[in-house]
Amino acid sequence: MDRRVVVTGLGAITPLGNDVETLWKNLIDGRNGIGPITLFDASDFAVQIAAEVKGFDPKEYMDKSEVRRADRNVQMGLAAAIQAVEDSGIEGHFDPERTGVYFGSGIGGIATFEDVFEKFLAKGPRFVSPYFIPMMIPNMCAGTIAIRYGMQGPALPAVSACASGTNALGEAYRAIKHGYADVMVSGGTEAAVTRSSVAGFIKMQALNVTNDVTRASLPFHKDRGGFVIGEGAGAMILEEYEHAKARGAKIYAEFSGYGSTCDAHHMTAPDPEAKAGAKAIRDAWEQSGSIEASKVYVNAHGTGTPLNDKSETLALKKVFGDAAYDLVISSTKSMTGHMLGGTGAVEAIASVLAMQNSLIPPTIGLDDQDPECDLYYTPLVAKEYDVDCVLSTSLGFGGHNACVGFKKVSE
Repeated sequence: MDRRVVVTGLGAITPLGNDVETLWKNLIDGRNGIGPITLFDASDFAVQIAAEVKGFDPKEYMDKSEVRRADRNVQMGLAAAIQAVEDSGIEGHFDPERTGVYFGSGIGGIATFEDVFEKFLAKGPRFVSPYFIPMMIPNMCAGTIAIRYGMQGPALPAVSACASGTNALGEAYRAIKHGYADVMVSGGTEAAVTRSSVAGFIKMQALNVTNDVTRASLPFHKDRGGFVIGEGAGAMILEEYEHAKARGAKIYAEFSGYGSTCDAHHMTAPDPEAKAGAKAIRDAWEQSGSIEASKVYVNAHGTGTPLNDKSETLALKKVFGDAAYDLVISSTKSMTGHMLGGTGAVEAIASVLAMQNSLIPPTIGLDDQDPECDLYYTPLVAKEYDVDCVLSTSLGFGGHNACVGFKKVSE
């Protein structure tokens, strides 16, 4: 028998704030988290802006020796997970063997790779750090969280490019739903605002080549020209419903559906027919009870790339038909940039809070909508709107499509 899954804790480290409360306030206020790159000297780069995490001190969550042994993506992911555990009150109330960690990262420790390889080229192999491999590999955030709390159930990364965080959440949901765990710490993290990463995204023409922060991340806009790279982490505590009720847990939402598909079309471009993307959305929506479109909020992947936004719009039309025009949609990437493997988890948090607060975050900068993207994308300012179900979509290189659904909890 399938079991119900609920969300009982949230944590976030983002370009709009290093806790959930600050993130939410800045999303609703339409704050732009994009600014000049400070993590490296970008003066020779065609793109010199990013959505960086600001004012984050990992020593608030780890001791000095742990910080030295952890890549920035692990530092942020662990911090988000610690916030979520504290928010949930789950510590001391879980069976270690029935508690796991699924945490995604699209790239892993690329900053570590750059730094160590530079030393290797300059000084030779004797100067490679003994922590190089464990700091670089993308499973290490999941492992570090499990070690911190002694969680001995399943602990895995999801590595599916920009869908990593959403896939991690969806697979954690399934682990509880089908009886493999009672509690899961899940989410995603990324710290890829680095020289080689930014250079690579520029060369593949994925980034918007502008340094005007107000015109850089323009989802669904007529003049959109690519995404803005960001960094950050989001974490959720997922819990079996009866387990949460028995301990008197605060419940944010019911995790109600998950779809995961692949375009099987192209390494980077979405399928223009949006068939598999539509199926991922449809699966999450149908599992959630096929709630009428006028009661659904969609936090769109909405990267601001010409192909993605058009394909995602088509996918929503394929799922909802004419009722797609009744949906309330927005892209929070207009404010956070694209946090790659961390983005799906942060956007799932934004979706749950939108439902809880009956307040939809805006798509800032959307002052001239693309006629081919003709749905309602909550332009410019937040909107008061009571929804019963939220869907959060993520589409990754390799054709990965993921969508998670949440709805209000009923007895």
